[in-house]
Amino acid sequence: MEVVEQILHMNGGVGQTSYATNSSLQREVISNTRPTLDESITIYCNKVLPKCLRIADLGCSSGPNTLTAVSNIFDIIEASCQSLNINSPTFQVFLNDLLGNDFNVIFRSLSSFYEKLKKEKGDKFGPCFITAMPGSFYGRLFPNNSMHVVHSSSSLHWLSKTSENHSSIQTCSKGLVDDQTGEAHNKGNIYITKTSPAVVFKSYLDQFQIDFTNFLRYRSEEMVSGGIMILTFLGSIQSNSPKSIYEILGRTLNDMVKENIIEAKCLDDYNVPLYFPSAREVKSLIEKEGSFCIQKLNTFEIDWDAGFTTIEHTINNNEKHKSGKYVSDYIRAVMEPILVKQFGETIMDELFDRFANKVNESMANEKWNHVNLVISLIKN
Repeated sequence: MEVVEQILHMNGGVGQTSYATNSSLQREVISNTRPTLDESITIYCNKVLPKCLRIADLGCSSGPNTLTAVSNIFDIIEASCQSLNINSPTFQVFLNDLLGNDFNVIFRSLSSFYEKLKKEKGDKFGPCFITAMPGSFYGRLFPNNSMHVVHSSSSLHWLSKTSENHSSIQTCSKGLVDDQTGEAHNKGNIYITKTSPAVVFKSYLDQFQIDFTNFLRYRSEEMVSGGIMILTFLGSIQSNSPKSIYEILGRTLNDMVKENIIEAKCLDDYNVPLYFPSAREVKSLIEKEGSFCIQKLNTFEIDWDAGFTTIEHTINNNEKHKSGKYVSDYIRAVMEPILVKQFGETIMDELFDRFANKVNESMANEKWNHVNLVISLIKN
């Protein structure tokens, strides 16, 4: 856990390869889930509003999207308070991510956020107090019975587990390596593909079940009865054959192995700490853990290059190439820190240039989408 918390973070800062510059796709996801957020928050406001409403955004990252969910929640609560002819509560907001997150970027944006909030909503709204709460959401973060609204977007597909006998970040050693020979079961892949043996799928699923159950259990201890939780994360229609973007990244790394740019063992030993569950798997775990009632559990799909047309630098005469570069850039912003740990920094530019070309080829030949799960829960 310690290694994961130190290394698993998005690219910081505001440079060309930063998450702040390459997070338009995540903004599209937040936009797509707004109706579920509206419905959940409005229902909660109509029941009861405490004098101080405590909100947590888990896996907030940094950059222009960080305060978007919080802003949306404020808008919904303001509209509800006006319709009910009541004053808005005081807000205490906790922004959570792992220790390596670039919280300084967030802190520098708070002054302008507060000014905008006051200008748009006036002195009668709030007040609002925002703070950071670093740490893994697979452990405890807050006092018992303290949180009213918990939100998380594009985060819960990350797994917590690191290999016990290797310096790189992996899902878990059990199931991915043969106990007797030490050979990797998932050779040539970095995630589950159609060529992965069943033992690899089971290893990933087992770890997700542990992590997601822990997440639910700890949130149940921290949230008040009747509190609401809105979660959005990457999933799949059929989780043992996910057809994900990481299949293409794995092919790119394989090409570099064939050309002796990276070592085969280096690739064979690497498995990304991600799992994209099906709605059925998630529903089963929520019901088994028992602390929350499912209000809504839906899936939606968005194109790999969703959000591509919303950024200024895409407007030129080579849109097809730029689309692949756009996808490559946002995957790099997310994955580079842990890829550097495994493969070294010197190959990163070449890796993602090649990856952009493979993304273009893949999108030209067939339809590839990101599957997202959006879930609304009420604490029992």
